[in-house]
Amino acid sequence: MAQRKLNHHDHLLAGLRKRNRDAQFQAYKQYSVAMLNTAIRIVGNKAEAEDVLQEAFLAAFTKIDKYKGDSTFGAWLRRIVVNKSINILQKRKVSLVPLDELPLDLSGEQVTESPDTPLWNIDQIMHAVNDLPDGYRVVFSLYLLEGYNHREISQILNISEGGSKSQYNRAKKKLREILTTPSYV
Repeated sequence: MAQRKLNHHDHLLAGLRKRNRDAQFQAYKQYSVAMLNTAIRIVGNKAEAEDVLQEAFLAAFTKIDKYKGDSTFGAWLRRIVVNKSINILQKRKVSLVPLDELPLDLSGEQVTESPDTPLWNIDQIMHAVNDLPDGYRVVFSLYLLEGYNHREISQILNISEGGSKSQYNRAKKKLREILTTPSYV
């Protein structure tokens, strides 16, 4: 089974390298939903995410020769989607606040959940994530939803690793605030 999947993957990549339209369509069918969801989580709206998706696939198809196979094609494509999404945010002039410029207490105290903490469904949580400020949402999405670590996020966003951790913790705090407002409970 693994050999068959590998052969399909190799066949798809060979087709992409030959600029074969059927291979491009197969790649689009296979990866578009996941990549669109990644873009939506970062840019915060479907219309811009669809633009990101088109740009990312176009870039992947035209620059397939730059794919060296160090990671899966899906991981390489996801990185393109993340970078294109971040470019959209930079055009919006989203700023991530450097850790050393924050006036707030960074004591690092852990917030413990009480037994009375309400539970939310996934739709409420995703809606609340979309309500986060762009900078918080980007770091939160990259870390928790896309699986990047803070070192990788700091490199992608050109911020310090501490800045990534701070943005993530602030995103969690803000998300908790959003979810505990009466309209979400």
